[in-house]
Amino acid sequence: MKILIKNGHVIDPSEGIDGVFDILIDGKKIKAIKPSEGVTGSSDKVIDAKGLYVLPGLVDMHTHLREPGFEHKETIKTGTMAGLRGGFTSVCVMPNTEPVNDNAGITEFILERAMIEGVCSVFPIGAITKGQIGQELSEMDMMRSAGCVSFSDDGMPVSNSMLMRRALEYVKAFDVPIISHSEDLSLSNGGVMNEGLLSQILGLKGIPKAAEETIIFRDIALSELTGGRLHIAHVSTEGSVRIIRDAKNRGVKITSETCPHYFSLTEDAVIGYNTNAKVNPPLRTTKDIEAIKDALKDGTIDVIATDHAPHAMDEKLREFDLAPSGISGLETALPLSLRLVEEGILSLSELVEKMALNPARILGLNKGTLKQGADADIIIIDLKKNFNVNPELFVSKGKNTPFKGWVLRGCPVMTICMGKVWEW
Repeated sequence: MKILIKNGHVIDPSEGIDGVFDILIDGKKIKAIKPSEGVTGSSDKVIDAKGLYVLPGLVDMHTHLREPGFEHKETIKTGTMAGLRGGFTSVCVMPNTEPVNDNAGITEFILERAMIEGVCSVFPIGAITKGQIGQELSEMDMMRSAGCVSFSDDGMPVSNSMLMRRALEYVKAFDVPIISHSEDLSLSNGGVMNEGLLSQILGLKGIPKAAEETIIFRDIALSELTGGRLHIAHVSTEGSVRIIRDAKNRGVKITSETCPHYFSLTEDAVIGYNTNAKVNPPLRTTKDIEAIKDALKDGTIDVIATDHAPHAMDEKLREFDLAPSGISGLETALPLSLRLVEEGILSLSELVEKMALNPARILGLNKGTLKQGADADIIIIDLKKNFNVNPELFVSKGKNTPFKGWVLRGCPVMTICMGKVWEW
């Protein structure tokens, strides 16, 4: 089937495109992209995108789909559908399932389920250590062959520095990054929110910023020592930004990400013991948010990821200390990130870089671009359309969001994944 998208304002930083272009899709691929009215030939369906923006499908390099093992929270079917609803045509899934994705058999299971029930592209991230318990490296070579695009013990840090060194050395053979969940457990020590005056007032155990920053510093040192590629997950503090910026200025080849909640919310969201605002690392302060926005603007932070972490409602209804950490983020990430464009921190093209092109490049995926011959993964967004955050309308099983009731501007009105059209 041939689909012609015409009259839309196309933005594709991979090709330097920022203007009114037409795109012709043939089956699962982009056949042509040319200035308006430049595409010739017949088509089976015409989409008039006048007044709308046409972007590459977003790539989330930090998603938790929960299957296998926690299907009451999310499944590959519901999670990938939530991804499409949010404009993500590719999701990279973290390994903290049950069993953990620490061997080729689990990797193959995830890919098979994605092929049967998934509606967008799924790329598994394998565990660095067996069982994510930080004692023995997992079967990285076999998992890479099975389809893993990176390795991480996300949710758990690799506390053993020698083991982390070996992991960084090992992945050099595959040219994939190690994704660091940076947390010194001896410093976080059972904490549940940002350490400071507010944690004292609420009587909740705090997590100092140093718990994140010390491990980032260590892992950068190990990356320099080994030459292994390192990607820092969910950066949340001003100090982390400073450490990463200094390393990049020295020429260390590392990359990093943050998430919309780390530039949209302060620790104040926890007031009232709001478990929907409990995340790990925790929400920080206004000063940290300003540093993260500066880091997005100057390129210190390369990627905006979701850290989509759906939980069942009864789990989030537990008392704050016992509730699990995480936000259901796939369906709010884009409109929250578009606020950075409204604020003048990023251009729309720069936002596309951080949500599509850069994650694809870091993981070596043939995604995040609209060039001729690429997969037909495209989103059409209306920057003027209001998005009312109502978790009851989320496609994801996870309704856990601190953004309930927010009115955001800009959202996808159509997602095209491998040539299949979804209208919202």
